[in-house]
Amino acid sequence: MQATEQLNPALGSLNGVTVIEIGTSVAAPFATQIMADLGATVIKVERFGTGDDSRNWAPPSWDGLSVTFLSLNRGKNSVVLDYKKPEGAEVLWDLVRSADVLVQNLRPGALAKAGFSAEALHAANPSLIYCEMTGFGGTGPMADRPAYDPLVQAYGGIVSVTGDDGGAPARVPVSVLDMGTGMWTALSVLEALRRRDVSGEGGHIELSLLQTALMWMSPQLQAVQAGNAKPQRLGSGFGGVVPYGAFPSSDEGFIFISAGNNATWGRLLAALEVSEEDAIRAFADNAERVGARHQVNDLLSAITGRFTVKDMEARLRAAGVPHSPVNDIPQVLADEQVQSLEQIVPMDHPGISDFSVVNLPMTFDGQYPLDRPTAPPELGADSRSVLENLGLDAHRIDELVSAGVIGEATTGSGSAPAPTEQTQQTEQKQEQRA
Repeated sequence: MQATEQLNPALGSLNGVTVIEIGTSVAAPFATQIMADLGATVIKVERFGTGDDSRNWAPPSWDGLSVTFLSLNRGKNSVVLDYKKPEGAEVLWDLVRSADVLVQNLRPGALAKAGFSAEALHAANPSLIYCEMTGFGGTGPMADRPAYDPLVQAYGGIVSVTGDDGGAPARVPVSVLDMGTGMWTALSVLEALRRRDVSGEGGHIELSLLQTALMWMSPQLQAVQAGNAKPQRLGSGFGGVVPYGAFPSSDEGFIFISAGNNATWGRLLAALEVSEEDAIRAFADNAERVGARHQVNDLLSAITGRFTVKDMEARLRAAGVPHSPVNDIPQVLADEQVQSLEQIVPMDHPGISDFSVVNLPMTFDGQYPLDRPTAPPELGADSRSVLENLGLDAHRIDELVSAGVIGEATTGSGSAPAPTEQTQQTEQKQEQRA
C-alpha cells in the first residue's frame, strides 16, 4: 500500500500508510504511536488473554486501566491473533502483504523462529519496511540476549554517571532508552519511506536500546576517547560548572541554579544578599569552585535555605541568574506555561470520562495540525474489522474465533475471551522483551 499522493495536513504525512506492530511494553508501542499520531493506520497484534504486557502494569491506573498502556497506544487497532497456529500464520501473512511497515520488539529471534524472518518478510512483500528492535543490536556476543531499559542504561554507561558521588549509581527514572529507540524507529521509517518513493523497495531496519544509549552518551564517550578522565557521578551537577544543581529552600522545596560564568556567580551572591565577609566569597573563579565542588555546594545550600522558593525565583529572575523551581508532577500539570502549550489535551475514551493525552512535542506554523487519534483500544476490539478489510467473510471469521486463532473484545472488560488450553501453552512459549 502506498501513501496517498494528495497530502491532507490535518491527517498527517503518514495517512495511507499501514503499520503492523507486533510489540509489547514501551519501545515498539511508542514508535507506532508516533506513527499513528502522524496519520498511519496501526494494527497492533496482541496475544490471547493478556495482550501487551503493559496492559497489566498497574498501579498507576486510570479507572482500572493501566496508565502505561494508555500513554503508549492511542490511535491503534487491536487484533488478538495466535500466529503460531497455521491458520493464524496465514492471517499474519495476509496482513504483511497489505502493509507498508512492520515494527516488532519481541525477544531476539522469536519472530523469525515463528517463520517470519527478515528474508521471508521481504519475499512476501518486497516493499515492506521491517523494523527490528532489540536490546543489544543484531551482531556481537550479546545479540541474542533480551533486555530491559534499566539494564541497558547500566550496560551503556548511563547509570555510571547518575546518582550522587559516594552513593549508589542510579538509573534515569524514565524509559529513556525504550522511548528513545521508539523515536529513532519512527524517524527511520520516515527515511525508509522516502527511499522507497525512489526505489520502490522496502528494507530491514535494525535498532537497539544499546545503540540509543551510545547516542545519548556521545559527549562522554568522545571525552574519554580524547584522553579525559572518566566522568564522575555528580548528581544533577555538571563537570565544568559550579554551582549547577538543585539547592534547598526554607519551605522544603528546591530550586535549580546554574551559574555558568563568574559574572553570573557575582549576580547570584548579590541577589541572595551574601555579605563580603561570607566564606563563599573566597571562591570567585569557576575553576576554584569546581575544585571545591562539595564545599561550595554546602555553603550555597546554607544560604539558599534562608529563602522560600518563590522569593528566590523573584530575586534570581531580577538578577538574570538561570534558575528553575524543581516542580513535582502535580505542579507541572498546573503550571501556566505548560498549560499555554496546549500539549496535554482531552480525548474521548469509552471508559474514562476525564481522559487526556500528551501530544507529540511539535507544531507546524504555530499549530498542532493533526487530527486527534482514537483512544487506546480494548484488547481485540478491532480483530473482526481488520479481518473484514483483508477480505474474510463473517463465516470465516467466526470459524477462526471458534478455533482460538482470533480473539475478540469483551466490551468493557479490557480483555479478550479466555484462551483455550492450547492457546495458553502457546502464550507461555512466547518470550517477549520489555
